[in-house]
Amino acid sequence: MEIRIVVEDVTRVEADALVVNLFEGTTQPGGATGAVDRALDGVISSLIGQGEVKGKLGELTMIHTFGKIPSERVVVCGLGKQGEFDVDRVRRVTAEACRYVRSRGAKIVATITHGTGAGGIGPRESARAIAEGAVLGLYVFRRHITKEPETGEVEELIIVERDEDRLPELRRGSALGKVEAEAAKVARDMVNEPANVMTPTRMAEVARAMSADYNLECSVLGRDEMNEMGMGALLGVAGGSHEEPRLIVLSYRGDPSSDQALGLVGKGITFDSGGISIKPAAGMEEMKGDMAGGAAVIAAMQAVAELKPKINVTAVVPATENLPGGGAQRPGDVVTAMNGKTIEVVNTDAEGRLILAEALCYARHLKLSPIVDIATLTGACHIALGNVCSGAFTNNQDLLDKVLKAGGSVGERLWQLPMYEEYKEQNKSEVADIKNSGGRYGGAITAAQFLAAFVEDTPWVHLDIAGTSDSDKEKGYVVKGATGVGVRTMVDLVLTLAEG
Repeated sequence: MEIRIVVEDVTRVEADALVVNLFEGTTQPGGATGAVDRALDGVISSLIGQGEVKGKLGELTMIHTFGKIPSERVVVCGLGKQGEFDVDRVRRVTAEACRYVRSRGAKIVATITHGTGAGGIGPRESARAIAEGAVLGLYVFRRHITKEPETGEVEELIIVERDEDRLPELRRGSALGKVEAEAAKVARDMVNEPANVMTPTRMAEVARAMSADYNLECSVLGRDEMNEMGMGALLGVAGGSHEEPRLIVLSYRGDPSSDQALGLVGKGITFDSGGISIKPAAGMEEMKGDMAGGAAVIAAMQAVAELKPKINVTAVVPATENLPGGGAQRPGDVVTAMNGKTIEVVNTDAEGRLILAEALCYARHLKLSPIVDIATLTGACHIALGNVCSGAFTNNQDLLDKVLKAGGSVGERLWQLPMYEEYKEQNKSEVADIKNSGGRYGGAITAAQFLAAFVEDTPWVHLDIAGTSDSDKEKGYVVKGATGVGVRTMVDLVLTLAEG
């Protein structure tokens, strides 16, 4: 989809559908909506007076213009109460309006910007959110559906502005929003693929293709290299599968004068049966998405490469299946990680932390600092926080504060959970240095404490996206299936660190 910004009178823009906005409680529309109302002989005001248009959040009303203005249809989009309006609502209402007009066959859509008086939103933030909402909200995954869709796709989004002085900021914002949203779509595509397609080898191929397209450095370690480096924890998880494991390393060099590089680590379990500690059959098909963290960091690298910030960034993704084959590890096995630490495997379904432990060791081997890891790690985090926000853990509050701010700026909610020393007791093993599960209680925290043992003193943040990586319903710019959560947070963090 092309996004174009024009300086024009909104009543003169030609489109299949023109989206205008209305706050709840408004009796007489003003601004661009008022201009459209006057051009349509007061039809919007009349509908407000009749109570048909209330401006409630998410309310969508279509009006046919019958040639009174060049746009064939006008959609009045409810913004809710003005005091509650923020940039995330821009994303949400844009997404819902774009899907609404797409379902009615619109291919060219025009929308208005949000002035600085509405929620304190500036032109750059407004255009960025409009672009993100449109690109993410219109996302569909139909790669394996042979039937043609009933409606076509929106081909062009026109952002209409009256003030030419705002044009440079609007262009910067829309360009940034589109790059970030397109990257999130890459992650969504990867996660939505079935596990027989998105294998560890295929994940590596996606990274290699990205490196060629965006001038990134890429290396991939196979089983032999993992053996040489002593990655017993990762190889233990991979033992039950015929699919070869991969450790994917993707690097961007934006500051050749510096030896320091930010590390992004993502869990890449391309299918998780639970191994010998097998999961229940119901819902197991969803475990194709247990590589959402790995997909997120690979996708984030695409946006970083496009935006070219002055910073070095390296993504590390351990990728494997977790299956109960004849070579699978057993509960009670002891494996040795790359850093020499021994691990008692008390539950083979706590495998994500095993492969992340190796990836974190490898990131330290590469001298990456700080490190942010992202993973669909624990059902416990899903239970604790639901699907509203992701869990966040750290050994460095300053770094986490930056991550929290990045998440807030792109609408990806994060909630910090504690890392008290007492939780480490649950991970103590009688036969090894540490065990891979601290039990049921505080499971998200003990999993984070397990990872912390392999990070040591490197500044680090762990994001548990078990509840947010997938959605079972369509709402705002989140659609059914993979959400691509974490991509835009990490990109925003990279830009912040590059500036700071």
